[in-house]
Amino acid sequence: MSVGRHAFGIDIGGSGVKGAAVDLDTGELVHERIKIATPHPSTPDAVAAAVAKLIETAGWDGPVGLTLPCVVLDGVAYTAANVDRSWIGTDARALFATALGGREVTVLNDADAAGLAEDRYGAARDIHGLVLLLTFGTGIGSALLNNGALVPNTELGHLEIGGMETEHRAAASVKERENLDYPEWAARVSTVLSGLEDLFWPTVIVAGGGISRDADQWIPLLTNRTRVVPANLKNTAGIVGAAMAVDAGITP
Repeated sequence: MSVGRHAFGIDIGGSGVKGAAVDLDTGELVHERIKIATPHPSTPDAVAAAVAKLIETAGWDGPVGLTLPCVVLDGVAYTAANVDRSWIGTDARALFATALGGREVTVLNDADAAGLAEDRYGAARDIHGLVLLLTFGTGIGSALLNNGALVPNTELGHLEIGGMETEHRAAASVKERENLDYPEWAARVSTVLSGLEDLFWPTVIVAGGGISRDADQWIPLLTNRTRVVPANLKNTAGIVGAAMAVDAGITP
């Protein structure tokens, strides 16, 4: 497989390790996404072995970008969400480089990767200025980009707004756990968005996560001032953003 304007991205999550080559001119996957179940326990060595298997299956021989549900600084994981806590303190970049035969790798936070992809190819592709992406799931992931430049590891889901962490107030999991209807949940999301926009004054807010598929049921109910749009790359955003990162040499 020729590298050319292609790059390979792998998105590592709690349930699956997913990857594909990406056409960097269009943001589209070059071939069908390959998925391997995330090992349990999801220790660094076990996940690295799954990544190596995925790359072997794809027949890819170039650089690889990878996401982790972790804060990543200079290749080292400092938190662990939905993966084994033994990731904390692991030099993920060195681990994956070794597992992949010494090739070039880049590792970044999964929400940051999704933000890169949505900013260039997705819901915010024609937006100039500050783009804020929030992924609503078990928690709230975040990515902040200014005219395409990523501010990594923002972790805004842990920011306290109105006396409560944002993800404890308005994650999608909270809606399910407390059996909130969409108007009730949208009111909570509005509180979070109003607090965030007072801090950052974004041009647009991109709403991601699985609940974004039901965007027509709750985005029109939001009362914050900034325009909110649903993410549109869905389950390819992490893969695409990881590929972009390794192509651009982004190393948070």
